[in-house]
Amino acid sequence: MHEAIQFPPSQGGAGWVSHIALMTTHETIKEIKAQFRLFMNGAVSQSMREKGLDYKLNFGIELPRLKEISLKYEKNHSLAGELWKENIRECKILATLLQPVETFLPEIADIWVEDIRHQEMAEIASMNLFQHLPYASTKAFQWIADEREFFQVCGFLTLARLFMKGNYLNERAENEFLDQAVAALTDEKESHRPAQAALTALRMYVRLGKSQAQATLKATLTLGSCDNRHGVSIHQQLEEEISYS
Repeated sequence: MHEAIQFPPSQGGAGWVSHIALMTTHETIKEIKAQFRLFMNGAVSQSMREKGLDYKLNFGIELPRLKEISLKYEKNHSLAGELWKENIRECKILATLLQPVETFLPEIADIWVEDIRHQEMAEIASMNLFQHLPYASTKAFQWIADEREFFQVCGFLTLARLFMKGNYLNERAENEFLDQAVAALTDEKESHRPAQAALTALRMYVRLGKSQAQATLKATLTLGSCDNRHGVSIHQQLEEEISYS
């Protein structure tokens, strides 16, 4: 439906190093958890819990360390799926790093997003996995039109990542993106996460060029002329983004 975004050839897979080929998925997860315990950061874990990251377990391990751990294993669909099912922050992050894009079907992507409860995980999944999917643009447009909070968040964050890679939209897709972004920015729901994600996507979009910047300013013009301080602030931020790009 939205194949206006052009993707460069895949660069993943070739550099992955096999760990222990004969280990079962259960044994591998057990080994991974043992490594989590070695690198646990109690202070960070406690801080995250206080901020509402209510996982069953949270080791507080920083992202670069988790990236290092993931490099010990081949990308594996079954392993990633089992890791994602764990209500453990680090298991879910590792799942986004170990899931092969080739076997990550669109319906599975929906299931994963439905399971996301925190902003950090939405950002990580969009960065590590969603932006690399061959159907990323189509799925992102479906998500931003969804009424569920984290579907919208992941949709806008995935589009932001695609824009950062220099991918463009055709006119039809551009109009839909801008309409959905403005709708998210003017939504009066209690959660502001979709609006923040939409603003992130808009900021990345205006960086693509003069045409994209002009279309964005035109679409958000009402935000800058309304009495709402928040709307005026958003329009000003976009103008500043354009002046610096």
